[in-house]
Amino acid sequence: MLISLWKRILIASLVVTLTACSQQSQASLKQPIASSDPQGVVAQQIQANIAIPQQFDSASDFSEGYALVQIGDPFHYIDRAGKIAVTPEFEFENYAPFSEGLAIVKAGSTYGYINSKGQVVIAPKFEQASRFYQGLAAIRSNGKIGFIDKQGTVIIKPQFQLTSGFSEGLAAVKIGEKYGYINQKGNVTIEPKFADAWRVSEGLAAVKVGKQWGYIDKTGKLISSPQFDGAFNLSESMGRIRVGNQWGYVNNKGQSVIAPKFSFASDFSNGLALIQLNNQWGYIDKTGKIAIAPQFEFASDFREGVAAVKINGKWGYLDTKGNPKISPQFDQAGSFSEGLARVMIDGKWGYIRR
Repeated sequence: MLISLWKRILIASLVVTLTACSQQSQASLKQPIASSDPQGVVAQQIQANIAIPQQFDSASDFSEGYALVQIGDPFHYIDRAGKIAVTPEFEFENYAPFSEGLAIVKAGSTYGYINSKGQVVIAPKFEQASRFYQGLAAIRSNGKIGFIDKQGTVIIKPQFQLTSGFSEGLAAVKIGEKYGYINQKGNVTIEPKFADAWRVSEGLAAVKVGKQWGYIDKTGKLISSPQFDGAFNLSESMGRIRVGNQWGYVNNKGQSVIAPKFSFASDFSNGLALIQLNNQWGYIDKTGKIAIAPQFEFASDFREGVAAVKINGKWGYLDTKGNPKISPQFDQAGSFSEGLARVMIDGKWGYIRR
C-alpha cells in the first residue's frame, strides 16, 4: 500500500506495506469518435457536455471544490468553472489536491501544507507527508513516522517505520518487525503481532499472520481466521479476498459469500464491483451474479452512478444498469468526482459533466 500523492504533482509518499483556465462552456464535443459496439452496449452516440474545455497537460479529480491542473510547467488549482481559484503565496516545486482543507506542497526536499487561500499554514520541514484524514496527517521526520494536527503540532511523536494512516479512530503502524494499531492519542490498542496489516474499514481490518490473511475487529479479535492469500479493505460491507490467482469476497462478518472465481476483482461501489473474466471486464452484484457482462477492454469502479469503460480503444461511460450515458470518444477518462470527470483527447485534459 502506498500513501501517495497525485502523479508527479507530489511523490511525497509514505510507503506502507499495509498496503489558466477558460470560462465554463455549454458546448458538446465536436466529432465524437464512434464505436462499432459489437456487443450492443452503446446503441447510439451520446455526446459529452464539456464543463471545462481540453487544455491541460495533466489534471486531477476534483476534491473539496478544486482540481489541480498543469499547463506547461506551472500548476494551478481551479474551481468547477475552470477559473484559477487558489494562488499559493509562494511558488513550490510540487503540489497535491486538497484534503480536509489543506494541500501538501514541496519546497526543495521538504514538505509542508497550504490552505485554500494559498497561505502556508505548516512550513515545509518534513521528509515526507501524507494527506489529512480525521484531523491528523502522517509525516516522516528523522526517518520515523508520526502524526501532526492541522496547526502542525506533533500529536504523536515520530517513532514508527510505516503506517496506514487513521481510519475509524485507529491506525495500523509498524513497530519493529510487526504491525499493530494505535489510537489518536498514540496509545497502542492492538499489540504488534501481525506480519502485515491494513487500515480499519467498516469495523474490520485485514491482517496477515504467517503467510495467510484474515480479518480482525477493532478490539483485535479474529473475525475471520487467516486463510486467504490476500485480503483487503471492506467497501459497502464486502471485502475482496484472493486465493491463489482467483478473487472473491467476504461479508462484514468475515464469511465467504462470493467464491473466488475471478481473474481480478475490485471494491464494491454503487452496489456493483468490477471484475475480470477471460481478459474482459464487467460487473457483479453483491450476490455474485453478473450484472453487466464482461465485454470491455478495461473499466473503472462506479462513482456517482456511472463508470468509465473502454471499447475499441476509446473511453465512455455507462450507468449501473449497463445503459450508455456518454459514448466512447476519449483517449483517457477518469471517474466522476463532485459532478465532473477529467477526460483526455489528443493529449489534452478537460472536464465533462454528466
